[in-house]
Parts: sequence; structure tokens; C-alpha cells
Amino acid sequence: MQRWYPLILAILALVPGIALELGVYHVSPPVAALILGIAIVGAAFLLSWAAEVIQLDISQGLALALLALIAILPEYIVDATFAWLAAKDPAYSHYAIANMTGANRLLVGVAWPLVIVLVWLRTRKTRVSLEPAHGLELIALLAATIYAFVLPIKGTLSLFDCAILVGIFVVYVLRLARMPAEEPHLVGPAATIGALPTRPRRLMVAGLGLLAAVAILLVAEPFAHALIETGTQIGVDEFLLVQWLAPLASEAPEFVVVSIFAWRGAASAALGALVSSKVNQWTLLVAMLPLIYSIGLGHPGALPLDGRQQHEILLTAAQSLFAVLLLLDLRLSLIGAGFLFGMFATQFVFADIRVEMSIAYLVAGAIVIFISRAHLGAAFRGARSAGQKH
Repeated sequence: MQRWYPLILAILALVPGIALELGVYHVSPPVAALILGIAIVGAAFLLSWAAEVIQLDISQGLALALLALIAILPEYIVDATFAWLAAKDPAYSHYAIANMTGANRLLVGVAWPLVIVLVWLRTRKTRVSLEPAHGLELIALLAATIYAFVLPIKGTLSLFDCAILVGIFVVYVLRLARMPAEEPHLVGPAATIGALPTRPRRLMVAGLGLLAAVAILLVAEPFAHALIETGTQIGVDEFLLVQWLAPLASEAPEFVVVSIFAWRGAASAALGALVSSKVNQWTLLVAMLPLIYSIGLGHPGALPLDGRQQHEILLTAAQSLFAVLLLLDLRLSLIGAGFLFGMFATQFVFADIRVEMSIAYLVAGAIVIFISRAHLGAAFRGARSAGQKH
């Protein structure tokens, strides 16, 4: 029975947050943020264990893609809300783009370096290597990133863009689905669940994944609102809260899950999950905005992008390109992580130099290509081999 205690504790951590959201009791925004944050941590542990065990039945890449999709569901909800409201009030289009670009830049500028730092603190290793099969995610991300540079030039986000980005994601998932399952190394609660007979194991994995998804859907958005209300009370600018604090709160499950993976030694899986999340956000999340906007209008329409929004997307695309180029040799070093975080911190502090930082990212990307030119074929070879497995 003792081996089940961590699983029980993780489930119990959900209860206060879910009860709060269901109106059983009421607390102030700062206390609500704490309670809901604990629930998110509990859901993240459940997701991490389910993602490990499900690799007995499907490929690691597909398992991480599912994990990433569930973990960032709150971000979809928040951004969909802004896109819906933008159909009635154009001012909300600023919030939709700010939230989307903030989420994407936080993921690359903070979460990717976080994994490398945790691995270094735990093992003193100065780099994390990805499995060759993760080249598939990188090629999908590269394709979406190249297309993203078209959006600032067009000045709109349309249903045509939605179709292109969804198409990239569908091809990516179909190729992931062709990859075989491999025997994972399970420890702790994941090993306990994995030792169950096949049918009970699959039912438990499905149950844990469903429970975690429901909990995240219930508490993550209120968690973001509680943090924003707390920030507003202490005088933080609303636009900054929408662009940075709301995405940080809504992506908390993802940050916790990959931190767990990295600290437990599954560094490749942690970084792979983050790359998969970036693919999700840079394809489906962006594609969702014109779709929801059109539904809100009641007819097909394109979300207009003003000068600031165009610069935000340009900067996000330039950061994404630099990050992909860093990883095309299927490894990320402590130095590379330092550049990702340092450049993110620079554009975070000096928010008005978007174009200058975009150029800096592109120049840095060109330098990476020159330095690593002998190794840049690794991701393409990994992606090709992934698509050939049955």
C-alpha cells in the first residue's frame, strides 16, 4: 500500500482547488492562487506518471505530444477567450496576440533553459541530448516558424493561415503515430502503475490522464485570473499581466511536468516535451485565433495585426528560429541555454526594441549555422527515420 502513497497525495492535492472552483468556499485572490497552484502541481505529477507509463503502448514522441497538448490546454482557453472577445471589441485583439506571443517566448526563453539548469544542478552535465526521433518535432517546428515570418508581412491572421498551420500539425502527429512503442525505464509511482496487468494499467493511465486534464481545465484559468488580480492589486500594468503573467500561470502544468522529468534524470524526455509544446503552440494555438475570431464574427474573417502586433510576431518567430537552429544537432548546452535566457531577458526588460531584438536573433541564428554546420543534418536524419518506422 505504501507504494501508492505518492499517487494518493497527488490526487488529494487536487481537492481543495477543485472545491474552490466549484464554489464550496471562497478566499482572497492571493490565497486562491496558492491553493489553485497546489492543485496544478498535483495534476502535473499525475500527468508525468501517465506519460511515462503510456510509453509501454505508444511511442515516446506521441506520448509527449499528448502530454504537451493536455498541459497547455489552459493557454488555449485563455487565448480563445481573447479571440472571441476581439470579434466584438477590436481592443481584445491586442490581448490575444500578446498572450500568444508571450506564451511562445516564455516557453523557449525560460522553460528550455530551466531544463538544462536543472540537469546541471542534478548531474553537473552541461548539455542535454535529444533522441534522433525528436528530429521530427524540430522539423515541424522549423516549418511552422518559417511560415510565421509571412504573418507580419500579410498584416492579418486568416483562416488560410489556420489551414496551413493545422496541416503542419496533422502531418507531424501522423508521423509520430507511426513510430513504435519502446520499453521505458519506470521508477516510483510510474513503475507501480506499469507493473499492473495490461488492461488495469491502461484503464488507470486513462483515468489519471482524464482526471489531470479535468483538474487543469477547472483550476488553471482561475489560477491565472487570481494571479492577475493579485498583480493588479499591487499596481502591475494590465498589458504586461496579459502578455507574461497569464501565460506563465496557464503554462504552470507544463513547467512543473518538465521540471519533474529533468530532476529525475529524464532530461531528453523533458526537453522533448517542451519542443512538442512549442510545436503545439506555434501551430494549433496560432491557428485557433482566426478560427475563434471568425466564429465570434459569425462569418469568415481575418484577425487584423497592427504595427505592434506585427513586431511581436516577428520577434517571436525570430526567437523560435534561433532556438530551432540551436537544437538541430539534437543537443542543447548550458551555453546555448544561457543565450536563450539572456536574450529573452533583454527583450523582456527593454520591451520597445522588438525589431532590434528580432535582428539580433536572426544574426545569432546565422552564427549558429556557421559554427554547427557539420552537425545540422542530425534532426533531418532523425525525422526521416521516424517517418519510416512502422
